[in-house]
Amino acid sequence: MPTAHVSRSIEIHAPVDRVFEAVNDFNKWVKWSPWLIMEPEVDNSVSEAGKYNEWEGRRSGKGNMRILGEEQNKSIDIKLQFLKPFKSRSKIRFEFESTGESSKATWIMDNKMPFFFFFMKKMMEVYIGMDFERGLRMLKEYCEDGKAHSRIEFTGEEKQEAIHYVAIETECTKETMAKKMQEDFPKLFGYIGENELEMTGVFFTQYLKWNMKRNRIVYRTGAGVKSLPDKVSETIIKGTIPACKVYTLEHFGPYHHLGNAWSTLYTMQRTKDFKINKAIYPFETYHNKPGEVPNYELHTKIHFPIK
Repeated sequence: MPTAHVSRSIEIHAPVDRVFEAVNDFNKWVKWSPWLIMEPEVDNSVSEAGKYNEWEGRRSGKGNMRILGEEQNKSIDIKLQFLKPFKSRSKIRFEFESTGESSKATWIMDNKMPFFFFFMKKMMEVYIGMDFERGLRMLKEYCEDGKAHSRIEFTGEEKQEAIHYVAIETECTKETMAKKMQEDFPKLFGYIGENELEMTGVFFTQYLKWNMKRNRIVYRTGAGVKSLPDKVSETIIKGTIPACKVYTLEHFGPYHHLGNAWSTLYTMQRTKDFKINKAIYPFETYHNKPGEVPNYELHTKIHFPIK
């Protein structure tokens, strides 16, 4: 039976006992779980002592977790069992380390997968690792600020008008994407200003390729314009996102939490909540700006074109 191993860590500016207690009670997982945020209506129950949790949902599947052992402020061992959509068992371990006034939390999983999933081992390690990263970022904010600054609203199906745009196309890694985007927008606005283009107020990023196994991302950072220019420069492209039907989620919070909304939509695609339109790439639109509002109030809409 193939096994998968995943380990992710994060530094948290909070005492180690606070971080330990946030993990050691399943009642508190609802505040930072990377899976519960994707399906708030899931049937989720926790024992009175907070040491046993079971759930069942359309996107979350069916399963349970039990805390088997703990060493105060040092480690927690958990048995995780999935019953649906397929049966699997995992050993989960959290390790905690005090670093003065801060703490380090490490989330570890060793999973026994069904034999017929052997060819998916690497991909599952990548995606589970991304889930752990999403959860640890929310755990960090929960322990530091008392809440995770990520909220999703399910807008649903709607009509999207055509967007005529100029954009910069970039290829990068997951680790460099935030820095690249920060560089792209000033270049784009410089081009728009120099050519006196009239903007529509739509700003977006459209993702053309998202290969997490090879860690390669290709995206377009664009701005809507009322009319396309006749010519563009070597670094600027022009185009149109055609009018289409989309399924939209709205995210409120810092951009580093946008993975919560994207993961939700990809999961909804797998559970056939909608049928994706493969002719148009998914994209996100920005409805306020950093600096104008606090990061926890940033408003982003993620759109999946559907049939």
